[in-house]
Amino acid sequence: MKPEMMKRVLLITLTSLVGLAGCHSFKKENVQPPTPLIKDFKPTVKVTRLWRTSVGDGAGESGVRLRPSVVDGVLYADSTDGKLAAIDANTGKTLWSKSSRTHGWFGWGDKKRKDAMYAGGPVVAGDLLAVGTLDGHVYGVNAKDGAPRWEAELDSEVLASPAIAGDLVVVRTEDGRVYGLDAATGKRRWVYDQGNVPLLSLRGNGGLLVANGVVFFGSDDGKLIALRLDNGSKLWEQRLASGEGRTEIDRLDDVDGSVLLDGTTLYAAAYHGNLAAVDGPSGRPLWAHPFSSFDSLAIGGNAIFGVDDNSQVWAFDRSGGADIWKNAALKYRWLTGPAVQGDYVVVGDLDGYVHWLQTGDGALAARERLSKKAIRAQPLVVGDTVYVEDVKGHIGAYRLSAH
Repeated sequence: MKPEMMKRVLLITLTSLVGLAGCHSFKKENVQPPTPLIKDFKPTVKVTRLWRTSVGDGAGESGVRLRPSVVDGVLYADSTDGKLAAIDANTGKTLWSKSSRTHGWFGWGDKKRKDAMYAGGPVVAGDLLAVGTLDGHVYGVNAKDGAPRWEAELDSEVLASPAIAGDLVVVRTEDGRVYGLDAATGKRRWVYDQGNVPLLSLRGNGGLLVANGVVFFGSDDGKLIALRLDNGSKLWEQRLASGEGRTEIDRLDDVDGSVLLDGTTLYAAAYHGNLAAVDGPSGRPLWAHPFSSFDSLAIGGNAIFGVDDNSQVWAFDRSGGADIWKNAALKYRWLTGPAVQGDYVVVGDLDGYVHWLQTGDGALAARERLSKKAIRAQPLVVGDTVYVEDVKGHIGAYRLSAH
């Protein structure tokens, strides 16, 4: 068995054991049943669903966390069965939709082609849309109408959203490499190939963060890494987890969530590791707090919000990492990473519910159900609206108002 295939099998096995993919079989050893929802729950804020639509079959059984993006009032979404769409973010009306399984779309006519399986992205800047696939392709597309521009073939799966910065499209692959591609042609301009990917790791990668000429990302071996945008050379790295433990599972220390930047301070968290604040220019650690998470974080006011590996929601003080509050009411419901919508923290769960918690004290404030399918991707807040996508491609837009 090839190493990459062996890793994939181990990832699937781990996922089934600890419920990271929202597995509904809770009779296996060491798998905790989800905390039941409060039946007589009374919301303290009104939630209005603006619209609901779907794009293909979503992430399906791939285990990736597909998340839409919104740019200039247009929501872009994709699916692992080859659908790519632009949707009016205010009304939910489809503006254009393309399928990689039809003739004329990059010349694809074979329904069995793996390179039709979108998984990383989409991301949009100007009139360029970039999206990656499970078969290691990246496509540049016209954001206005979906017309193809270029394609690039890389060496491994693209599970995280690319980043577009100036004349570069920066892409991370599952084998630990990071590529700088020409935004006009898709040609490779540089590659960072110093990643150390353990044989056993959690499936998925956090998105790339590009700021001030630097590419930041969390690695599969528990590090926060900074690269030069112009040539991909490493500026610094900072360890967020020790990688210690008696078993291979104990030693998992992935940084699978996206890195946050506030001013010059970076925030990131690692599985079996720490929540940490790091000075962006130098890589110097500012503070660290023990916290195990495989999801992205969110910032609101003076707090950082995170979901731990037991699906408890936490708030930490941004200045030093001290605990502010913890909510265990949704424990083992395998929540998404949090998003902040006004005065509320938003998370999705394994049964398709969307939950709102007060940022001040963590109290549950509202609950709606998008579908009966798991929500794995972090909700996306744009302005006063939050967009949520489940694993089958259902997307809902929600807004809050006082009772």
